[in-house]
Amino acid sequence: MTSLSLLLWIALGIVLQIALFLGISFWQHWQSYRRLKQGHTETEVPLPVVNPSNQEISGWAGFRAFKVSRRVNEDAAGQICSFYLEPEDRHPLPTFRPGQFLTFRFDVPRADGNGIEQITRCYSLSDTPGADHYRISVKRVPSPPGSSHPPGRSSNFLHDHVPVGTVLQVRAPAGHFYLEPGNSPVVLIAGGIGITPMLSMLIWCQAHQPEREVWFYYGVRNSKEAAFAAHLKAIAAANPNVHLRMCFSDPLPQDQPGQDFHYHGRVGVELFRMELPLKPYHYYICGPTPMMATLVTALDDWGVPDAHIHFEAFGPASIKRRKPETVVTASTAPAAQGDITVTFAKSGKQAQWSPQSASLLEFAEAQGIAIDSGCRAGGCGTCQTSIRAGEVAYRQSPDYDPEPGTCLMCVCTPKTHVTLEA
Repeated sequence: MTSLSLLLWIALGIVLQIALFLGISFWQHWQSYRRLKQGHTETEVPLPVVNPSNQEISGWAGFRAFKVSRRVNEDAAGQICSFYLEPEDRHPLPTFRPGQFLTFRFDVPRADGNGIEQITRCYSLSDTPGADHYRISVKRVPSPPGSSHPPGRSSNFLHDHVPVGTVLQVRAPAGHFYLEPGNSPVVLIAGGIGITPMLSMLIWCQAHQPEREVWFYYGVRNSKEAAFAAHLKAIAAANPNVHLRMCFSDPLPQDQPGQDFHYHGRVGVELFRMELPLKPYHYYICGPTPMMATLVTALDDWGVPDAHIHFEAFGPASIKRRKPETVVTASTAPAAQGDITVTFAKSGKQAQWSPQSASLLEFAEAQGIAIDSGCRAGGCGTCQTSIRAGEVAYRQSPDYDPEPGTCLMCVCTPKTHVTLEA
């Protein structure tokens, strides 16, 4: 055998070994992909399963008085302020699930300057359960540029008229958007002030499940708008299982890649494709509606199971999902033939439903019917209205649990001819 023949045989052996290795790797990868698509997790060392609350979750009826004990600015621009709340009665605080919110009743000056009126708003808890206080973090909402719309009433009221020592009326923690217990790796996605519930989830994981794999994507325009940046970086530096990705869509000249931010652009599925290993992640999303509408659709198209996509929407009717609607029925009613008729019993008005209306609340207002409302996102329950006859449908379950035979007009639409107590 010549030296050339020997060299060829050696090369052929190497090629065969490489081909065998690639074939086995591809087969293992394909099997993992099939298990993932079927909802099976890969074999791994199980983490301890910890419930997000270490005691029975319970609250209190109605509103309870809380005093503002501290105020802390959380961003360089001074537009996001944390309010630390302690109960006036000094009784122990019930725990909550990371991701839930508080409902507030504020006495604010009327827009025309004549007297005071009450408004109801919901704000996510931004700290971990188990402390002797609650914390919310609120972004001041200015008037839209070039618009005649007024600035956010509740956010500006909190920033400008709620100093330390102020007493606020607060309803118990609530909401269906929270970190599910279990061992599954999670991807926490925050946009702007949507960081508040995601931060609560991250802090809880750090305290109770540090072994759990967490990817945290935070999208803002630049370092001036990034809230809790130092806190996020400290958590990621202390725990190798936490992978922080600061995403700046419009970095400032002084913002340094790799130091102030990790990715120049918006948070999107293309970034997940590049970075995330093939695992059964659960995705939790909170941010502006356009961001969430894009991400929910993109994750669905990517093949992420619907049960693995969790989000908190400010106006959930605008976020499209492929799962069936939730239907609420007051009494047996025939299926609507042709156009749907909505009857408002108290007001004595009747009108044909317009598919262009985003919700029954907006439809009622278009008919000149005043409906008490607060959050307009299914969280506070202020617009709860009795259904005399017919059916309404929700695109997703509201955070506030309406009483039987009622609906939350801000997040539902008629499914048949319907009569409302309004």
